[in-house]
Amino acid sequence: MTDDDAKLDSSAPHVFHPERYAGPFKDWGAIPTMIEGESRTSGLVLCRGAHGENETGIWICTPGYWNCHVTRDEFCHFLLGRCTYTHESGDVIEVVPGTAAFFPRGWKGTCRVRETVRKVYMIS
Repeated sequence: MTDDDAKLDSSAPHVFHPERYAGPFKDWGAIPTMIEGESRTSGLVLCRGAHGENETGIWICTPGYWNCHVTRDEFCHFLLGRCTYTHESGDVIEVVPGTAAFFPRGWKGTCRVRETVRKVYMIS
C-alpha cells in the first residue's frame, strides 16, 4: 500500500495522507450562494450513515467568496489552503493548514477562499 491509497471498502473506510490523496474526487459543482467569483467543490465521501444521519469525507473548494449557512453540526480539519470564515456576529476564523474547527448547526456567515481549501469533515 502506498501513501496515496484509499480503502473505501474496508470495515473502517480510510485514506492515507488525505492532504496528498490524488483521488478520484467527485465534482460536487459550484457553491450556489456566491457573492464573488465561482467557487467549485469536489470531494470524496468515506462513509455516510444508512439514513443520511452522518457523513465523513474529504471536501475541496476553489477560491471565491460566498454566503455560508451550516445546516448540521460539522467538524472540519483543514489540510491545505487558506480561507476566512466570518460569522454574522463579526467573529472571524482565519483558516490555514492544520486548523481544526467546529461549526454548529445554524452557523451563518460568509467564507472567502483565497487558496484552494482541502479539509476532512464529519457532519452529524
